Amino acid sequence: MFKNRLTPILFALFIIVPALTYLLAYYTDWLFFVETGFASVFTTKLYAQTGIGVLFGGLLFAFLVPNLLYANRAEFPHAGEYIEAGAIRLQRNQTLPMIRPIGVLIAAGIALFVGQFGALQWENVLLFINRVSVGTTDPVIGKDIGFYLFSLPLLEILRGYLNFMLLATLLVTLLVYYIRGGIALTLRGLLIAQQVRRHTAILLALFSCVIAAGFYLEGFGLLYGNKGAFYGAGYVDVNVRLTTLTTLAFITPVAGLLLAFGLWKGTWRLVLLPPIVVVAAYMIGMRGYPALLQKFKVAPNELALETPYIEHNINFTRFGYDLKKIETVPFDVDTRLSAAEIANNDATIKNIRLWDHAPLLKTYSQLQQIRTYYKFFDVDNDRYMVNGQYSQVMLSPRELSYADLPSKNWINERLIFTHGNGITMGPVSRISKEGLPEFYIKDIPAVSLADIKVTRPEIYFGELSNDYVIVKTRVPEFSYPTATGNINTTYNGKGGVAVDSLLKKALFAAHFRTEKIVLSSDITSESRILYNRNISKRVKKLAPFLRFDADPYMVVDDKGKLKWIIDAYTHSYRLPYSKPLKGGINYMRNSVKAVVDAYDGAVDFYISDPDDVLLKVYAKIFPALFKPMAAMPDGLKTHVRYSHQFLQVQAAMFSTYHMTDPKVFYNKENLWEIPVLGEKQMEPYYTIMKLPGEKKEEYILLLPFSPSKRDNLAAWLTARCDGENYGKIKAYTFPRDRLIYGPKQIDARINQDSYISQQLTLWNQRGSEVIRGSMLVIPIEKSLLYVQPLFLAADKSGLPELRRVIVAFGDEVVMEETLELALQRIFGGKRPAAATATQSTAPDAKALPSTLAKEAMSLYERAINMQRQGNWSGYGEELRKLEQVLKQLAK
Repeated sequence: MFKNRLTPILFALFIIVPALTYLLAYYTDWLFFVETGFASVFTTKLYAQTGIGVLFGGLLFAFLVPNLLYANRAEFPHAGEYIEAGAIRLQRNQTLPMIRPIGVLIAAGIALFVGQFGALQWENVLLFINRVSVGTTDPVIGKDIGFYLFSLPLLEILRGYLNFMLLATLLVTLLVYYIRGGIALTLRGLLIAQQVRRHTAILLALFSCVIAAGFYLEGFGLLYGNKGAFYGAGYVDVNVRLTTLTTLAFITPVAGLLLAFGLWKGTWRLVLLPPIVVVAAYMIGMRGYPALLQKFKVAPNELALETPYIEHNINFTRFGYDLKKIETVPFDVDTRLSAAEIANNDATIKNIRLWDHAPLLKTYSQLQQIRTYYKFFDVDNDRYMVNGQYSQVMLSPRELSYADLPSKNWINERLIFTHGNGITMGPVSRISKEGLPEFYIKDIPAVSLADIKVTRPEIYFGELSNDYVIVKTRVPEFSYPTATGNINTTYNGKGGVAVDSLLKKALFAAHFRTEKIVLSSDITSESRILYNRNISKRVKKLAPFLRFDADPYMVVDDKGKLKWIIDAYTHSYRLPYSKPLKGGINYMRNSVKAVVDAYDGAVDFYISDPDDVLLKVYAKIFPALFKPMAAMPDGLKTHVRYSHQFLQVQAAMFSTYHMTDPKVFYNKENLWEIPVLGEKQMEPYYTIMKLPGEKKEEYILLLPFSPSKRDNLAAWLTARCDGENYGKIKAYTFPRDRLIYGPKQIDARINQDSYISQQLTLWNQRGSEVIRGSMLVIPIEKSLLYVQPLFLAADKSGLPELRRVIVAFGDEVVMEETLELALQRIFGGKRPAAATATQSTAPDAKALPSTLAKEAMSLYERAINMQRQGNWSGYGEELRKLEQVLKQLAK
């Protein structure tokens, strides 16, 4: 009785509950895709998964079941014998009523497993169906590159699928034959009935055809081999292994037919000989002879014989990482930089980044976090027009940290504390007298000290957001604290899914595993649930076939709204001859810019590289997903930047693959490497500067190179970010006949400077921690300026203050309180007032009256904001600045 009751309970636990959970997850995903406007993306993927899963599972079931039924038809002489397995003893004839339904159930189980595997291959199938030609063929076999990117992955999957289907069928049918008595162990040995031999012969003949197809496909795999000196098929591969695999692809089916014929006739010598021949041919042609040829012919003449294949490796690696677009330009360095040239490059000087990300993040956290439940997770680098000047800035979103809420409960986490608030923004080089950063935007509510306004400061979607919140409830949402109390708000966006029925409440309660969604009286028919709020997971959910940058950055658009921009990459492991990265990727493009609205979670995917062949196919698969770059609003387009991560990848490859001559490449005559300071490689950094030959400053990404195992500089790589120049990369190479100081050498000279080293030792002895910032190499005219900030903190948890700036030029190294003083010491003379006033927010005395009037109005508005907040010290400071501006207007 108990067993009868237990069976349906176990069935529910192991079958019904997982199935319902799976369907529930699908339904919530469907609502999410509808919310974001990408329902067609969801249905395309769903239809593909369902169709491919049914096809894979159905074909296997349709193949396996007839074989099982055939195996159950015959009668065998040993059918009356017993099968003993431990305590079980059954007569073979008695198993017949059980073996048929059990066989069908086993077939169904295997088909279900294979169907799930097939559903996972939806992307490869869709890539194959929508494949395009690249227009470039591989240099060995002559196939279009599109074959390797879109067709070969699916062909290899099908080969594996057919292998599994035939082997599973063979094993299951042999098991049935054994149970039925077709295979029996007797005193005379192993007896196999004629029907069993003939059935097995047919399956093995089919299996030999699949093995032959595997040899054929393995030939394409030779183009991915690693030969040490280069990547891809080499002399031995092309002249021996490829011929061997082609031969095996022809002889294996013949061997399979001979084996099947021998098994059919019961001629065991004919059964054993064909596989021995195939194995011997494989070992000789793929292992023995290639090893001898490599040792006695290729190794002594490697450069001469491998030169064509090295050239293939160079060409395809440069194609795989888009290195062919890098323009190499000679850069003849001199040390004749004058004070006048420094003044002419004033915009470059003012935008040299002195604030490092890590110290600035600590400083922002202590000065602008406001409350413990707010957190600055990261600092981003960008550029804006600030009071009419093109300026590089650092900014950080003030997100809500749910781990730091004072009282953690469901109402607080899901209904009240729903969002972060605003950003902190400041210039990259301006410091106060106390060594602290200056601000363009600060505080809650946002106080703007420049002409950048944040009109929608709430951050519902970010890097720290929790799973879900419910908005538009009867409980007021917390907005921000003031001196007199908390300010509440109500969500007015279009994000989220309406919780407008008891069914939806129940579904979301089950999905998020909480009954409170159903029981809460605060949730109304107007309420909306926001989920998938972490922006990285949000975009990955919508486009799982893309890789997304680990460092999203926030921008303020021209309407004052906060948006996240995330770089996205197409990638493949299948480009012939291209050297792979550590994870195996050997083709990569930064083809997509994903934009996520921080308030309502709206997502847009913009195509930044329309020439990317992979993206062309994905755009065919999901036509509603991608938008052209021209559709991006101008207020966002001005903040698009070249990917820091992608340039790092390109630089790592370009350090070797800038050598396009196979002989130079083989001998590694001009190998570069990314400079190392301490234990870390230098990373690309953004700056505003005037490139050689250009007339105005622009926002670029820059990274220096040094020769391999040397510390001097060999070149610097720059990627342009602005307007029509976006994506253009230049490598400026230094003369190889004279020494150009590298970052490591400058670092050593700083340590050897008696005054600087004495000061560093003194500061460290006084209980302070000296933090040496990033070493920046700044090209100005035809010269190089090296800049490194120094930060002091009372202890490891103290407030970092920017106290000194070290500047090196030529043979001079100086350390001063500001960058301007350091430059004056090196170059002499005085720079214009506008360039030296980095410690004052007062406007330039030579500014136009209209600019001063706007500044006066802005200062007045900020003073009023300070007054409303009860910030009387800030109010007095703004009045003091306003007084200075009015005095200048009165002149």
